[in-house]
Amino acid sequence: MDAISLMVDEHKYIKRMLVVVRRVCFRILQGEDISYDDFSKIIDFVRNYADNHHHGKEEKILFNRMVSEIGGVADKLVNQGMLVEHDLGRLHMRELELALDRVKAGDEESKLDVIANAISYTHLLTRHIEKEDNTVYTFAQRKLSKESLEQINKECEDFENKAIEDEVSKLYIHILESLEAKYL
Repeated sequence: MDAISLMVDEHKYIKRMLVVVRRVCFRILQGEDISYDDFSKIIDFVRNYADNHHHGKEEKILFNRMVSEIGGVADKLVNQGMLVEHDLGRLHMRELELALDRVKAGDEESKLDVIANAISYTHLLTRHIEKEDNTVYTFAQRKLSKESLEQINKECEDFENKAIEDEVSKLYIHILESLEAKYL
């Protein structure tokens, strides 16, 4: 398994969900009612596929190895860049969920917060994915030892085998495709 290629492939699914999120927000702007069920699916996808599954591999396996082996520049890149952006994405999802609760309770003005947090998440992740694909991953491939890259591949393979047992990818790709069919 090539762990970095796998992470790049996972980004493709995440970017597809970002397109869906943008379309959902546009429909709200056009006056459509908020589909709480669809937002629940979006938040589930973000938290469990993008964050727990994808970011889990980055944070627990790749980034830790980069910081411990490369140090300096990798430490700054990971701890002051990528991890800060992961946390900001989590904040947008928490704020989106709270805004949805307020709208559901009758606060129409909170639709602004629904759209603002959802769109802010799409902007953040679009830039974040570009940085990882074009800078972070290539930096790791150049600077990590062959042994470290092999160990990352092995650990990611173990991580993926557990996810396959739990059918994580299959479930979330199905959610993505059903939302694409509805909104795109």
